[in-house]
Amino acid sequence: MGSFIPSVALGASLVYLYRGEMSVNTADRRVAKKFKWTMDFSSRKPPELASPPGFSTTPIQVPVEAQHQGDHHLIVKRSWDLALGPLKQLPMNAFILYMAGNSISIFPIMMVGMMLIRPVKALMTTQATFRMIEGSQSLLQKLVYILGNLACVGLGLYKCQSMGLLPTHASDWLAFLEPQERLEHSYGGIVYRT
Repeated sequence: MGSFIPSVALGASLVYLYRGEMSVNTADRRVAKKFKWTMDFSSRKPPELASPPGFSTTPIQVPVEAQHQGDHHLIVKRSWDLALGPLKQLPMNAFILYMAGNSISIFPIMMVGMMLIRPVKALMTTQATFRMIEGSQSLLQKLVYILGNLACVGLGLYKCQSMGLLPTHASDWLAFLEPQERLEHSYGGIVYRT
């Protein structure tokens, strides 16, 4: 069967544990005592348990029409989530561009670059994005998706203009013209006129 495991040495006697039974070996005499908390699972069959409340062994019959209607509803909901994605990102991107500042350094340039590149890539792959979308609302969903991405591009261009990266004056294009002179400068909330 199995071997006894010596667990505690008590003077001249040795105590062994085996499957919930305690065996005391005193001078080559074994006395086995069975504990109340032990259970022998090798000879018992598992009891037949009652089903939990609400459980039924009979299969539930769902009408095929209701199942297809639910699938159609989920597809429409998922496609609207996809179409509204760029518009949902607009406030977060505006906050990130605000926190990047107007200085010309690597961090704001990277933020503006990503703000311009991601929507342009999304606009290029619009057809692949909406490949599986069908139905009467698909054209409207594509239009919302395109407008959201164009709004992101507009936000990136506004940030470029506020950083001074867009050529918006004639002196940016022609070398013989004087650069635009600023009419006012503001420092610390006080306006100085020059």
